[in-house]
Amino acid sequence: MASGRPSRLWPRLQVFGHALPRLLVGRRRPRRLGRILIAHHLLLGDTIMLAGLFKKLRRDYPEALIDVLVPVAWMPIFAGAPYGVRALPYDPRSVDAHRKLLARGPYDWALVPADNRWSWVAKAMGARWITAFAGGPGGSKDWPVDEHVDWPQEAEAWGDIASRLAPGPAPAPFVAGEWPAPFVAGEWPAPARPADFPAMPAAPYAVLHLGASSPHKLWPAERWQALAAAFAAAGVGVVWSAGPRELDLVRAADPAGRFPTTAGKLDLAGLWHLLAGAAVLVSPDTGVAHLARLTGTPAVVLFGPGSPIISGPGRFWRDSPFAVVWIEDIACRDQNLIFERPLPWVRHCWRSVAECGNPRCIQQIDENRVMQAVESVAGIRLAKDGK
Repeated sequence: MASGRPSRLWPRLQVFGHALPRLLVGRRRPRRLGRILIAHHLLLGDTIMLAGLFKKLRRDYPEALIDVLVPVAWMPIFAGAPYGVRALPYDPRSVDAHRKLLARGPYDWALVPADNRWSWVAKAMGARWITAFAGGPGGSKDWPVDEHVDWPQEAEAWGDIASRLAPGPAPAPFVAGEWPAPFVAGEWPAPARPADFPAMPAAPYAVLHLGASSPHKLWPAERWQALAAAFAAAGVGVVWSAGPRELDLVRAADPAGRFPTTAGKLDLAGLWHLLAGAAVLVSPDTGVAHLARLTGTPAVVLFGPGSPIISGPGRFWRDSPFAVVWIEDIACRDQNLIFERPLPWVRHCWRSVAECGNPRCIQQIDENRVMQAVESVAGIRLAKDGK
């Protein structure tokens, strides 16, 4: 039975048709780097963590045109062209999207920060020289790659790893405000304003984001309920946040509808603005936690199967108010692949629900530890049961 989703076949044939002839041309590193492309199709958090690479490229190539492929849903936060980087909307299943991208080239240099399959898109867009990370599965994914960069053999955050693709010193740490907000401060963007949420909530308020990309990252509903009650008892408003397919998470955590919710009602621009006014964000290890870094919002992040080293602040985000809550001694957090590369220092877990029906890594985090982290990062003192 057909899924109803667009097929990737025709876009792939379109890419290969443009890329293969270019592979027959001799490879030569360009002398001048006037046009640079960053080719990827990452999740929201991983995309945001490319900020260090953006900043480094702009520092070293101040006059260059720098383009980055961005999943369509992430486009709102790139409206201000952070670091002078232009975002190009990319849908791997769209023939029309590929047609528009292929017309953007050529490029002197392309960088592929994650899966090397996107080197084919870079080559199809006319990249004359392509740099990507080594250590992947190899094969046809690497055919268009001209230069490989080694992955670090010691623990490092993904944002710092990505900036290694470009030679030279590491970028200066992120400074709040250097990534432009996607709309005028103090106003809700009209397309994002919820009908039952006509104005910003009164300060101070906490945003509790319940959703995540994996069921193993979801904190139990009764813990969210206890945390929300503690904020309310401390005189801090509560706003629920979740994606459009995660409304049940909010209903489970707040069956009486005690607190307002923006679940499924805000695009990324609206969510940015909501976070920018918040006293604190509490969230699983997901893209929203990284969005809080751009807004400078204190964040308490609950790590289950993920790695607080890979997804942590590292060097570039070292000044961001970010507190990690996790159970460190979980024996099954033992997988070491990152973007299909085995690294000796990586420790996380991406088992399916069928493989692990009882994710102790997230379930063993109690609300007391989260409340302590809220106080440490945001200065808000909470007490269980309001006592």
